[in-house]
Amino acid sequence: MSVCAAILGCSGPELTAEEAAFFRDVRPWGFILFGRNIETPDQVRRLTGSLRETVGRADAPILIDQEGGRIQRLGPPHWRAYPTGRAYGELPQPQRREITRLGARLIAHDLADLGINVDCVPVLDVPDPEGHEIIGDRAYGDTPEDVALLGRAACEGLIAGGVLPIVKHIPGHGRARADSHLELPVVDASWDELYGRDFAPFRALSDMPMAMTAHVIYSAIDAEQSATTSEAVFEKVIRGAIGFDGLVMCDDLSMKALSGSFEERAAMSLAAGCDVVLHCNGDLGEMRAVVEGAGELAGRAAERARAALSRIPGTPEPLDHAEALARFDAAFR
Repeated sequence: MSVCAAILGCSGPELTAEEAAFFRDVRPWGFILFGRNIETPDQVRRLTGSLRETVGRADAPILIDQEGGRIQRLGPPHWRAYPTGRAYGELPQPQRREITRLGARLIAHDLADLGINVDCVPVLDVPDPEGHEIIGDRAYGDTPEDVALLGRAACEGLIAGGVLPIVKHIPGHGRARADSHLELPVVDASWDELYGRDFAPFRALSDMPMAMTAHVIYSAIDAEQSATTSEAVFEKVIRGAIGFDGLVMCDDLSMKALSGSFEERAAMSLAAGCDVVLHCNGDLGEMRAVVEGAGELAGRAAERARAALSRIPGTPEPLDHAEALARFDAAFR
């Protein structure tokens, strides 16, 4: 049966009858959860089960943004709050990598328990002093080397716990001086500046299974289109200079950095080089337009999708949860 090249959201903590019928009809490749979808552990488990039932695939990817700090959809009282990326980077040097991996392993434990198998982590953006605060303390450090080191540790921890990471925002959002949720940022740095700093963490993690694009114009490469909708950025940078051959999804199509109808946004993203498109807000009318533009997941994109899901281990790495939590908390005292 065909699968739509889209990842979609839903409106609340339970599927409506209309949403369930829509998902059964269009069979999106995956789903994404936000705070509006989350109440209690049992409720989230029911929702992830219902989503997978609509598409008839037990391994259908269900995504969430669970970074820590200001970006975490699961939180108290049912789930613990995790630190920002920057907090890991500020730990003493011998601890940084170990505790970053451990934090991600603990997050994977939380997610897997709920039926969530993809986390939109790590942020591999290298912040710039003049960049917008949208990245800010989400970044692991101020150098490409630090970001790459801790980004890989986070990926390892997630995969060990049975959850796939998504490296973001490829090829780098750190220099952007605007929030792409609200407007389209333009970065005027030269190729050499971008290659040496912004692209570097993504090159270092080009073996990861999935990536998410930045809705950012890089004028040195394409002065008209953002990375999400630029064939030049995909050819020269994402698949070229960075060498990323995993599955690439766009950032949320409903962000104001993009323009045009939702059908056009989806079609342009896929034509540029995205394998699947992402739409997050759960608006059914918008989703209907997105799937019209997305079409079927096929060809090389379908191969990348299968390869990504194959990276989930059959058995998670053993975890003594109480001991791991105690060791994690001790690192931040």
